[in-house]
Amino acid sequence: MNSATEIWPDGLGSSSSELGHNVMDHHYNLGARGKVEGFEDMYTYGRRPNGFYIPRFVNINGDKREYLRGFGYQGGANREGWSRDVAELNIGANLKESLSEPGSWTIGAGGFGEILPYHDNRILLDKRYYDAEGNVVTDPSKGKQKTDKWGLPILATDAELRENEIKMRKDIVEEMKQMFEIAGVKDVKTWDNGHNIGHGIHEMGTARMGRDSKTSVLNGHNQVWDALNVFVTDGACMTSSACQNPSLTYMALTARAAAYAVNELNKRNI
Repeated sequence: MNSATEIWPDGLGSSSSELGHNVMDHHYNLGARGKVEGFEDMYTYGRRPNGFYIPRFVNINGDKREYLRGFGYQGGANREGWSRDVAELNIGANLKESLSEPGSWTIGAGGFGEILPYHDNRILLDKRYYDAEGNVVTDPSKGKQKTDKWGLPILATDAELRENEIKMRKDIVEEMKQMFEIAGVKDVKTWDNGHNIGHGIHEMGTARMGRDSKTSVLNGHNQVWDALNVFVTDGACMTSSACQNPSLTYMALTARAAAYAVNELNKRNI
């Protein structure tokens, strides 16, 4: 966005007016947890498997919900350790002896849901002017811009969850609660701590790929339509977020784009 502004006022690759728009993340900070009875002769050390992953099962195979797309779960089980609080034995030798033994088994899982690519969910350079109290002013002589330590405009995010994601979040906690209870987990509790774009650190979509330079920033080879010697292969290229961790997809796209770039260089096309 700070590049080639003499040619494109909103930065390199902005001719389609899609640069910075359609920002997505994975919404989470919610799930369920409970206690598992038994297994007192087991502990978490030794030949222990990893945590568990439950792939998306909603809005597929005939299942239909009140929202689009879906979510997955990431979770695991552990025994309570010495840091747990024992209210009945909160001082002295009894406390030490109690905490020298592992506590109950607990299990928990958090949901990771898809956020749809809303055009007006966006990131942008904040070029507004602020007065001394932090209020936006329209007269540049009465305020100044917020800049980073290099004097460049800071990045601003104008994005939020919408009705589709809010409906999905209700299902995420309820489905996990039901699964745990059916599996015999006791004292199941749910939580939802809310979500802001960026919490999931899986930002995607702000330089989307496409087949038409009028509606996308990149072509099918991850090249910027406006400058074919520039390739973008991180999450910005995505047109949808799904609900899985996207890192392996970025790696595959990068390998694919690099191979294409070498081929084009050898042909002297770029």
